[in-house]
Amino acid sequence: MTYIENIFVCMAAPLAAALLFLGRKGRPALLFCLAGMGACLLSAYLNTFFAQLCRADAVNAATQVAPVVEEIMKLLPLLFYLAVFEPEAKRFRLAAIVTAASFATFENVCYLTQNGAGQFTYLLIRGFGTGAMHVVCGSVYGSALRPVWTDRALRASCILGLLCVAIIYHAIYNLLVSVGGAPRLAAYFVPMLTALCFRAAGGWERPLGRTDR
Repeated sequence: MTYIENIFVCMAAPLAAALLFLGRKGRPALLFCLAGMGACLLSAYLNTFFAQLCRADAVNAATQVAPVVEEIMKLLPLLFYLAVFEPEAKRFRLAAIVTAASFATFENVCYLTQNGAGQFTYLLIRGFGTGAMHVVCGSVYGSALRPVWTDRALRASCILGLLCVAIIYHAIYNLLVSVGGAPRLAAYFVPMLTALCFRAAGGWERPLGRTDR
């Protein structure tokens, strides 16, 4: 049995201690790192609850329950950040990517504790694939949400649309991984290709739509 809450405490404790020694400008990155790992921890509990509630098997849980729960949990701290602080677009993109990367890091650590760390090549490929998938979904929020946040009519539809895109992308990835064989191998490489295309198009350098406030 894996006690993921214990893993969370061990990973979060040094970051929480570091907050005491950082200035105002350095704290947000660590806070969103903690938020990403906390979202992953809560997602694990919610995934188990809803999978049992829906009586879903492993494949259905991975493709129908987990993408919805995990993408919502990653989005919530970002919505709080926007609603309370209304950051500039550059800082919001950074927060979105840090949250997503921290979510993926905690997920990978939990995977290692459950499955061992003996297969280096497989774990390297899986680590990059899963990490890139979460970062791509996070970057979608980070690039598109801030420019439309001040427009109330556009805000709600944009949040729902971006969430649906991220959930579908996440679900397709989980489905291919669950199938195994060549589809699984393809699934691990597709997020990296998506991330490279996003980077080449400037998705991490400038927001979509309007400029910063």
